[in-house]
Amino acid sequence: MAGGGGSERAGAGGLLPPALRQHRRRESRERLSVCSKLCYAIGGAPYQITGCALGFFLQIYLLDVAQVDAFYASIILFAGRVWDAITDPMVGFFISKTSWTRFGRLMPWIIFSTPFAIISYFLIWFVPDISTGQVMWYLVFYCAFQTLVTCFHVPYSALTMFISREQSERDSATAYRMTVEVLGTVLGTAIQGQIVGKVDTPCIESAFFGLTNSSVAMEELNMTHDTKSLTDTRNAYMIAAGVIGGLYVLCALILLLGVREKRESSELQSDEPVSFFQGLKLVMNHGPYIKLIAGFLFTSLAFMLLEGNFALFCTYTLGFRNEFQNILLAIMLSATLTIPFWQWFLTRFGKKTAVYVGISSAIPFLIAVVVLDSSLFVTYVVAVAAGISVAAAFLLPWSMLPDVIDDFKLQHPCSHGHEAIFFSFYVFFTKFTAGVSLGISTLSLDFAGYQTRACFQPGQVNFTLKMLVSAVPVGLILLSLLLFKLYPIDEEKRRKNKKALQDLRQESNSSSESDNTELASIV
Repeated sequence: MAGGGGSERAGAGGLLPPALRQHRRRESRERLSVCSKLCYAIGGAPYQITGCALGFFLQIYLLDVAQVDAFYASIILFAGRVWDAITDPMVGFFISKTSWTRFGRLMPWIIFSTPFAIISYFLIWFVPDISTGQVMWYLVFYCAFQTLVTCFHVPYSALTMFISREQSERDSATAYRMTVEVLGTVLGTAIQGQIVGKVDTPCIESAFFGLTNSSVAMEELNMTHDTKSLTDTRNAYMIAAGVIGGLYVLCALILLLGVREKRESSELQSDEPVSFFQGLKLVMNHGPYIKLIAGFLFTSLAFMLLEGNFALFCTYTLGFRNEFQNILLAIMLSATLTIPFWQWFLTRFGKKTAVYVGISSAIPFLIAVVVLDSSLFVTYVVAVAAGISVAAAFLLPWSMLPDVIDDFKLQHPCSHGHEAIFFSFYVFFTKFTAGVSLGISTLSLDFAGYQTRACFQPGQVNFTLKMLVSAVPVGLILLSLLLFKLYPIDEEKRRKNKKALQDLRQESNSSSESDNTELASIV
């Protein structure tokens, strides 16, 4: 019986046309296992864990723990972010020139950057015992880490196009990735926030600032207890950095051992190589790409402003000095739990609709957090609701970029190997504007009269923080929604592109098979 059934199935399979049998075999090969998707997704966690810790805590760390002047802190944040942005296209260029190895073209970058990235990350959270050069210390190691983590993240982002040809498989892997990455932000927030939050960071009563300035006031205080508390706080930051560094290594190992980079996944056999600068010109002239990154540019800018200033906002404006790390954790947990919902939503209603609904849903809560009276319960409600929108902002750019690349391939079928350019320049534009925004926001706090380690801040500082976490992000989100109206790839266009790419690949494979058959007959 079993043998007969097998014969029938074999016979039925033999009746299928060769092209259809080959198509089914290729589809089976292109399917990714759950294990492969999970290993791929885990590889995105290091960037989010470290980025979240730096985004939420570096500003308040420089100002209140390392005691860097607000003006110099703004220079460190601005220069580090701008340098980070510049390194993205640089790394994209070098990746495009990298030859394929037995590990792939992208994996070697991830392997060799990891140990140096961990060392530089730890040194960011170390307060050197030097009287001069402290600003240069943080600037050098912050820029070094941003360079090294870019050498990890740009090839990892481009890896999306090298794990499968199937659009549905890439979308599914992207959903896994976004879930793990948002979980990474939870881990980054939890590890950094809970370890640091266990230590009571000392502050100086504002009455002392009326005497002269903050440095004179601190000299006149009895600093015995405060110095011990400050040392404990600094040690807590280093412990958190060590834990996060260990997670970085673990996630990188899982990615390297669990994911195979497939050379043929992003290349049609009829492709001819195009130089980097020719490819860059083609990419920058591709209309859907420019419209997509323009929309997400302002969305990213809005959430970067919120991320960079929210710890200060909770500490000083809302007065929740001992709760801000838990509020941040509520945002990230909410975002993690709603990633699957947004993946279902974009599949059911389309990606453009998900953009409008997901990102705009943050607006009422950003307004409520500054309009309503300071209440811990209301703040937690707003945090949970805001996390839902954060999840959409995490998922959608990385889900839509592969659609743009597919559209590009149809318009330029003889050009390949530019995936890293698409991803690196998207990250470049968002990071550059984020650097400008963080530098300006920290500088504006300095102009408003921010007092280092003060228990309370002047009214101008609180007003500035309200603008930075509410009014400005809301305006940027509204502008981004207007730009998304111009984005041309809707669900109908996406389905047409998918069908056209499948036809093009089948035609390429059929041509290759004909050539092989002709060669065999000649032999």
